[in-house]
Amino acid sequence: MRLIEELEWRGLVNQVTHPELGDRLEQERFTFYCGFDPTAESLHIGNLVPIMGMMHFQRRGHRPLVLVGGGTGLIGDPSGKTEERKLQTRENLDRHLAGIRAQLGRLLSFEGDNAATMVNNADWLGELRLLDFLRDTGKHFSVNVMLAKESVRARLEDRDHGISYTEFTYSLLQAYDFLHLHDTFGCRLQVGGSDQWGNIVAGMDLTRRLRQSETFGLTFPLVTKADGAKFGKSEQGNVWLDPARTSPYKFYQFWINQADADVPRLLRYFTFLPQEEIAALEAELAAAPEKRIAHRRLAEEVTVLIHGTDQLANAVKASQAMFGGELSGLDDATLEDIFSEMPSTRFPREALSSGKPLLDVLVESGVFPSKGEARRTIKSGGVYLNNERIAEDARLSEACLCSERIAVVRKGKKNYHLLKFED
Repeated sequence: MRLIEELEWRGLVNQVTHPELGDRLEQERFTFYCGFDPTAESLHIGNLVPIMGMMHFQRRGHRPLVLVGGGTGLIGDPSGKTEERKLQTRENLDRHLAGIRAQLGRLLSFEGDNAATMVNNADWLGELRLLDFLRDTGKHFSVNVMLAKESVRARLEDRDHGISYTEFTYSLLQAYDFLHLHDTFGCRLQVGGSDQWGNIVAGMDLTRRLRQSETFGLTFPLVTKADGAKFGKSEQGNVWLDPARTSPYKFYQFWINQADADVPRLLRYFTFLPQEEIAALEAELAAAPEKRIAHRRLAEEVTVLIHGTDQLANAVKASQAMFGGELSGLDDATLEDIFSEMPSTRFPREALSSGKPLLDVLVESGVFPSKGEARRTIKSGGVYLNNERIAEDARLSEACLCSERIAVVRKGKKNYHLLKFED
């Protein structure tokens, strides 16, 4: 299957500027670029579609340029925004750029014949002189065309927000990026989300006018759920690629909890599984959706891609813990993550050496309202410590801990309570 055909089969092509681009990609090696806006120290799963697209291109021999917008990030792209972005400080931008560089460095190959290169447009935009830029670049842009852009028009019609001259000029700077990368690296193709179509075409037009060169553009779709809602957020907000912001456990859970109707598309978008395997998973999903085989495969593939095999193993183990699985080996942070919505009680660390009956601890922590009810439930085998049944005469000790300072009590099948022993 040709690259363009695979991208189309996976639903990763929204628009292309030239119908012959697919043939050219098979006949020539392209240097291409995609830009990332440094609005945070981490990328999120909304950025994953263009990243996956870049990985497909690189795997077929094309050379990626990863542009991080240290210059344009000081202004902000109005595309898809209903109000002005807050201007960032240079210090914040530098911190954000470092985090994004590290994440993309794990997803693209920076070695070999078609090694990726990371560039920061602050390096050339920061050197521009205003009068020279307006004379040499600005004169090639029609204000009439710029006003017709959807992102600009919508803001102009919004009396409450409008658009500043700063954001209005963003497309000029992005167009200049394409020109600079063409001159410096021989870049002939820009890829990006579908909201970048106008900016991509502007860059192509500028390069054609000033260099008489043929350049190309391709956009990826903005992913939505089957019900039309925006994809990429959980109840807690963005799902980040940084494990400090979204833990591997919660990342894994996000994917495994996707609606049945969305899973086939997400397997195409966010995995490199071959067509035959995805078709088999779709068939299994249709025949036995309750088994969630396709959901688990989706969650496994994406978690490995972003966090690696060790973190996937921890995430799977953590997920099993919620259903009575093995808890040993999970650290405090993971346990608190798993049981973040469950009640907890704090005790002093020295309580572990008191030898106090566990039955008393269960009452003190509010797991049971009385010793009588606690005793009856324990006798019937309905109380677990770290997912193991406890005896009526069990006593508090260091051996009760599941991790460094946490013991997990379960009453029945799903009622959990954390006991935290702290200095």
